[in-house]
Amino acid sequence: MAKFNYKFNIEAPTEKEADVKMEALTVLASRLSAKELHKLAHVVVNDPVKTAMAKAGLGL
Repeated sequence: MAKFNYKFNIEAPTEKEADVKMEALTVLASRLSAKELHKLAHVVVNDPVKTAMAKAGLGL
């Protein structure tokens, strides 16, 4: 599979937290398809009930 490089900013209170976010995003991008990532983003933005349920299921 081809690799593409992107440059973007991550908002976080500290550089350490930004690094953790980047690592998590890298895992998600490598394990989920574009369609799955798009659906996940849609749910997070538009469905607070499902987002809250998912967070509760993860113990967050």
